[in-house]
Amino acid sequence: MKRTILRLAITLATIVSLPAAAGIADISNADAASGLRQALTDGTAAAIQLLGKENGYFANPKVKIPLPPALKQVESGLRMMGMKKKADELVLSMNRAAEAAAPEAKQLLVDAVKKMSVQDAKSILTGGDTAATEYFKRTTSAQLTQRFLPIVKKATDRVGLAQQYNNLAGQGASLGLIKKEDASIENYVTQKALDGLYLMIAEQEKSFRQNPVGAASSIVKKVFGALK
Repeated sequence: MKRTILRLAITLATIVSLPAAAGIADISNADAASGLRQALTDGTAAAIQLLGKENGYFANPKVKIPLPPALKQVESGLRMMGMKKKADELVLSMNRAAEAAAPEAKQLLVDAVKKMSVQDAKSILTGGDTAATEYFKRTTSAQLTQRFLPIVKKATDRVGLAQQYNNLAGQGASLGLIKKEDASIENYVTQKALDGLYLMIAEQEKSFRQNPVGAASSIVKKVFGALK
């Protein structure tokens, strides 16, 4: 038998004595590859749909972007000084910027799936619960950062986020708690937006691995159901 995704999956199943080994053997190489790609495409699409809408970040405590750590240190003081509204507006604006940027990830993630090598597919198919997410991080982080940054900047400029951040940072700097290099709101929001995106992709990945029957695509059910 050719050394493909299927062979590694069958070997692993035999080693750990999975009862579904026979089911895996019945799946063709083409189905295995198709099922994996469909699962990754469906998972990323679902994650982006959840995040790339109003309140996608802001109303989700798992990915909501808080004030930068440097400002977090003086947040209570700023609120006591009557700046509660400004701090709240800043948090909302950061999350709105992330929500505006999230849909831009779709094509890059789809391209990463299409360019996936046989070795990548093997590692993902038989890897841990977040093997695919780690693949996406490795292959898309740099490009997504470049794609997100100008979108985040445009969104922050439009809502006055940069000025809000500078105002708050100035208050913190006057207390000697914030460094000048910490005042790059675009970089902060971009990184947090990506962290949230990969977190949601990881949740989707865990879901189709643990419950393939609940997948929308029949080929995903077939492939990952056999691995259960």
